[in-house]
Amino acid sequence: MNSPEAVLTLENLLYEKHGAIAYVTLNRPKVLNALNQRTWEDLRAAFEDARDDAAVHGVILTGAGDKAFIAGADISEIAHVTAVEAEQSSTYGQEVLNLIENLGKPVIAAVNGFALGGGCETAMACSIRVASEHAKFGQPEVTLGIIPGGGGTQRLPRLVGKGRALQLILSGEIISAQEAYRIGLVNEVVPPADLIARAEAILHKIFTNAPLAVKYSLEAVNKGLETSQACRWKPLYSGFALGQRTRRKAPRRFSKSALHNSRGDEEAVKALRRKAIIWRTKGVNNEN
Repeated sequence: MNSPEAVLTLENLLYEKHGAIAYVTLNRPKVLNALNQRTWEDLRAAFEDARDDAAVHGVILTGAGDKAFIAGADISEIAHVTAVEAEQSSTYGQEVLNLIENLGKPVIAAVNGFALGGGCETAMACSIRVASEHAKFGQPEVTLGIIPGGGGTQRLPRLVGKGRALQLILSGEIISAQEAYRIGLVNEVVPPADLIARAEAILHKIFTNAPLAVKYSLEAVNKGLETSQACRWKPLYSGFALGQRTRRKAPRRFSKSALHNSRGDEEAVKALRRKAIIWRTKGVNNEN
């Protein structure tokens, strides 16, 4: 990583930019980068800045030190909160993770050690997860008499399947990076020294593609997990038709088409969305 530029001063994070990549590093290594309220607030500030900066095309999220990505919630803080405060904190954390998941830009979790509880949930909110060989994953909340509160009961089954998710959640088992890769929780496992470089390489590969196509592919996948197959197919056909018209008008090299321009074709996207709404409405009427 080449001397990134520091752009925000945050209490518990290092936030830097280099080229089209923003680097977000949790910086509480003495407590294994545990999540407290201030850290959640810093995460929100950093990701909102990355979202709003047109020069940033992707984000790498990692933890300081070589022991932990995020080891979970800060026990010293949650031990003194009331039930109402705990609910408010959990809701705030979920909002931050939803921001990360729906950033509109790819976010890669570079998991450099323990990713437990809220740490595993944070990694799952990212678009892609790359783990170092010594990383560990788990949702051990039940061993503390609580349940995963940051979306783990939703995102984990979607990534690894209901059965495996329940086994991890109900047992509180902590698994290796290799096992996480085997069950589909992480995309790749690499040596620790190669972790950030591999995350950067994946982002640079993504950056060669049309920014709008990347943005709306992320949105389609995230929204698709929340809708029925019937709702998804009709907009898909509409998008395919739009793409065919674009290809007929474009040169043979699709990279020169309007949709590959860094500004994208906003009017085409708006038209696509309008048609999707119309087709969904017709589908409901026909089914009734």
